[in-house]
Amino acid sequence: MKRRPFIAMLVLVAMVLGLASAQTLRYFSWETNIPEETAALIAEFEAMHPGVSIDFEALPPDQYWPRMSAMAAANNLPDVFYMSSGFIFEWQANGLLANLQSYVDGIDLADYFSGVLATTRFPSPETGDVHAVPINWVGPVLYYNQDAFDEAGLAYPNDDWTWDDFLAAATALTVDKTGNGRIDQWGYWVYGRYAQVEPWIYQNGGRILNEARTRLEVDDAARETLQFLSDLVNVHEVAPRPQEMEGIRQQDVFPLGLAAMWVDGSWNISNNRSIIGDQFTWNIAMIPSGPSSETRIGYTWPDMLAIASGSEHEEIAWKFVEFMTGPGRPAETFLGGTVPFYRPTAESEAWLEPGLQPADKGVVLQLGGLPTRTSFTPNWSEWRGYGAAEGGGMNGELDLVFNGRKALDQAIETFVEYGNQVLSRSYPEP
Repeated sequence: MKRRPFIAMLVLVAMVLGLASAQTLRYFSWETNIPEETAALIAEFEAMHPGVSIDFEALPPDQYWPRMSAMAAANNLPDVFYMSSGFIFEWQANGLLANLQSYVDGIDLADYFSGVLATTRFPSPETGDVHAVPINWVGPVLYYNQDAFDEAGLAYPNDDWTWDDFLAAATALTVDKTGNGRIDQWGYWVYGRYAQVEPWIYQNGGRILNEARTRLEVDDAARETLQFLSDLVNVHEVAPRPQEMEGIRQQDVFPLGLAAMWVDGSWNISNNRSIIGDQFTWNIAMIPSGPSSETRIGYTWPDMLAIASGSEHEEIAWKFVEFMTGPGRPAETFLGGTVPFYRPTAESEAWLEPGLQPADKGVVLQLGGLPTRTSFTPNWSEWRGYGAAEGGGMNGELDLVFNGRKALDQAIETFVEYGNQVLSRSYPEP
């Protein structure tokens, strides 16, 4: 009987400690298309960490960023949240992201596509500290209509393809099938969007930013690339002018069979599958290297998880980030061509999906082993022509070129001048 007060005291202490260790993490995401899978992952993490609960909310991207910006202004950010390659520069510069380098030092990066960490490192993409951890990454590839190649008697694209090989195929694939004087199938489809332009530039060894990434500086190899793309439309006439595709979503031109080739992000595998179904056979390949290229460059970028600077639950927040970006997340939650950061998951049959189109989905993984280059900077969306600058910036100027309304040199001069005005707000000195 004398032990009962002691036992009661232990129970009370345990209860107090349990209450003290109870933690609620706020987690925000723009991933609204896998609610059941996300709920299952959260439940699994909570079961692994008794006393921890996750308060989760997902919003579509057009609502996510306004909400997150408002919470940042109110100093009320969630503990863990999705971060974009296009915004991480501003958020890190404004002190909103926790430095995660000490945590990352504790994991074996050999198990991950560590090259994509470059986008998360500051101040240097090579040696700086990590401020977010990739969940997945993506990169542009060459989509091609395999049936169209067969009908034209052409060999499929391969890793040795040159620009000349590409142009010859695009010419043969530009067809007036009905004989009415109008092209029914274009060889290629391009407009001024980053995922359709920059990969060609990097595969030609070019740059559009200076080495310090503080100013736009279009080098000769980049100019050569932009001229090549412009000529596909305005000289060789193997690609339509963007204005001819008005009313059609840009990502639907290829799957609708209106163009036999197209370069864009690997995430479009999902859209292709949805629209094409079994109407034709299609595949993916590496983007051809240009004549000025000395080595292949991978243009890849991640979606990431960040932890708010000053989070009261940083250590358990890190455990959640590590769980959501590592082996705990199954391949089925990475849709289409979004590649898991954790390499064994990406290399599994569950992600490679043998038997589904594209047959060579593993081509995407080749990008993860290449040296990486991107054009992301503070206010990237503004000078590139997205968000509030939709239709302007580099995107809009290149569309004027592709529509035959402006000379390329003039367009380059205009978007460089505008872009450097934007960048000067973040970098007063170049």
